[in-house]
Amino acid sequence: MKTIKTSFASLFLLFIAVSFTCSAQDVYKMTVAQDGTGDYTTIQAAIDASRSFPDQRITIFIKNGIYKEKIVVPACNTRLSFIGEDAGKTIITYDDFFNKMKRGRNSTFYTYTLLVIADDFYAESLTIENTAGPVGQALALYVKGDRCVFRNCRILGNQDTLYTDGLNSRQYFDGCYISGTTDFIFGSATALFNNCTIHSLRDSYVTAASTPQGKPFGYVFLNCKITAAPEAKKVYMGRPWRDYARTVFIKCELGTQIVPAGWSNWSGTTRDKTAYYGEYGNTGPGADISQRVPWSHQLTKKEAKKYTITNILSPVLPMEKPVEEWIMGKD
Repeated sequence: MKTIKTSFASLFLLFIAVSFTCSAQDVYKMTVAQDGTGDYTTIQAAIDASRSFPDQRITIFIKNGIYKEKIVVPACNTRLSFIGEDAGKTIITYDDFFNKMKRGRNSTFYTYTLLVIADDFYAESLTIENTAGPVGQALALYVKGDRCVFRNCRILGNQDTLYTDGLNSRQYFDGCYISGTTDFIFGSATALFNNCTIHSLRDSYVTAASTPQGKPFGYVFLNCKITAAPEAKKVYMGRPWRDYARTVFIKCELGTQIVPAGWSNWSGTTRDKTAYYGEYGNTGPGADISQRVPWSHQLTKKEAKKYTITNILSPVLPMEKPVEEWIMGKD
């Protein structure tokens, strides 16, 4: 009997110890600070310490500093938020580029500074940059997850700055500043850019969508400013990376750098016959549509009304939370 009681007591103590350990791991708010005043000194360490598939959102507060890290938010770290102290002073940076990776023809996709695979990721008030310079493909941000939000962020690079991946992913960029050179916003996700500044550093193409066939929306730019460096004088709004690319600019301010044709076909292809490029209600010197390529579209007022945040990012599952909630990072 004594042995049984002893065994029971041991099991009970073990249960208490395991329970305490598990609960101790369930931290929903943590701080990253390089000076040691937070819970972690690196962002990746905080991610690695976060509970997988949490039952509520986990928020990582990131203090000002230059964090030279190549960061991955894996699929298991859903409902994760990065909140920077200041968009211009909280900087995540790295400098990988195509030729440096030595991964063959797909080296581009390993050059990221930040890779987000998880769903329901939220970032606010920070900079994500690739500082490799004009040396070819060099991703700053690679987003694959669904329902991912970037608000008041600076996403900086040159060629291929922002890769919006995921055949069924929806991504929302609100009040962001995105800069680059060639195809610096590209990919297959449905992505809405609202009140953003899109800045070209040299003559080239802003977008290179690869929207899957049948998707009603690809890239949508609403109320954005399309600007450029002084040396950029010949910029196209987009060219189709894949056959059914879709890109629309609505009520945007287009600078003088936008060429009269507006859009370009991908050289050596007939994608101009299947891609969809549209405009509505744009302003500025680049908004003159009199010389647009004949295969582009000028939306009617009725067509433009379909381009709402709710329609573009609409729920795809019966139990999915409303768009108005997830774009605010709410759970």
